[in-house]
Amino acid sequence: MPAFNVVRFRVRPGHDQQFLDAHKSIAEAWPGLVHANIIKTGDRSYCLVAEWQDMEACIKARPNMIATLNSFRDALEDLGGSLGVTDAVAGPVVQAPK
Repeated sequence: MPAFNVVRFRVRPGHDQQFLDAHKSIAEAWPGLVHANIIKTGDRSYCLVAEWQDMEACIKARPNMIATLNSFRDALEDLGGSLGVTDAVAGPVVQAPK
């Protein structure tokens, strides 16, 4: 069963390109990734939506995802509310269009 993870980010002023560049080679760096999109949700706000082969692949890729995050962590703003610099969720698909 496919799985998705969604991560919300807010980029520091002037660091949008650094953030985007850090995600250019995630297909090779994150084994099990099927597809990923980065959506611009506002001024300096982004959301990454990634599809995985299954939840196990997503879980196994977490160290690689964290390594990618660490490569641009200094470009992010704290989201507040004790979230830190990311707001991430993940889970298996439970319903999809036919």
